[in-house]
Amino acid sequence: MIGTLVNTGTIVIGSIVGSMAKKNIEERYQERMLQGVGLVALSLGMTWIVKNLTASSYPLLFVASMVIGAFIGEWLDFDQKVNKLGEKYRKTGEKSLIEGLVTAVLLFCIGTLSILGPIESSLNNDNTLLFTNAILDGFTSMILASTFGIGIILSGAILFLWQGSIYLSAGLLGPYATPEIMGEISIIGGILILSTGMNILKITKIKTLNLLPALLIPVLYFIPIINETINKFAQILIIK
Repeated sequence: MIGTLVNTGTIVIGSIVGSMAKKNIEERYQERMLQGVGLVALSLGMTWIVKNLTASSYPLLFVASMVIGAFIGEWLDFDQKVNKLGEKYRKTGEKSLIEGLVTAVLLFCIGTLSILGPIESSLNNDNTLLFTNAILDGFTSMILASTFGIGIILSGAILFLWQGSIYLSAGLLGPYATPEIMGEISIIGGILILSTGMNILKITKIKTLNLLPALLIPVLYFIPIINETINKFAQILIIK
C-alpha cells in the first residue's frame, strides 16, 4: 500500500500548495489557467482515444459501452445528485468544485498507471508505476487546486479508496487486467476526459457523471452471457 499512500500524499500536498497560490492569483490568470486545464483534458482525451482505438480488436465495443452506460447513468442521474450536493457548499462567485473534482478523479483514477499500479504493488511488491503516477498527479492537483480551490484535496481520498480496493482485490483482478480490456477502458476514459475538457472550455454541457457506467461495460463484455447480449445490441446499432 506504500505506493498508494505516496500517490495520495502527492495529491494532498499538491492541492494545498495550489489552493494557497490561488489566493495570490488574479481572476484573469485563473481564467487562463482554467482554459489551460481544459485544453490539457481535450489533448489527453484525444490521445487516449486515438492511441487505443487504432489498436483495438473490438471496434464496436466502445460504441455499445457508451450507449448502454449513458442509459444506465441517465437513469441513475449521478450528475443531478452530485451537483445538488455540491451547490450546498459552493460559495457565491466560486467556480464549480464539482466540475474540478470530476476532472481530477477522471485524470487520477481512469488510467493505466492508476489501475495496473496497485496490482503490480500487491502481486509483485513493485511500486514503480504508482511512484510515477504520484509525480504526475501531484503537479496536476496543484494546477487544479489553483483554479478550483482546496476542495480538490477530496480527490485524494477517492483515489485512495479506488487504488486501495484494487490493491486488496489484485488476486482476482490481475488476470482480467489484460491489454485488451485496459485498451477498451482507456478509449472510454479518453472520451470522458474529452467531454470534461469541453465542459471546462464551455464548448458544450455534457453530463459526464452520467456516462461513468460506460467504464464497466468492457469488463462485463468478457463474461460469456453478457458478451452475447452486447454483441446483439451492437448488431442492432449497425443495422440502424
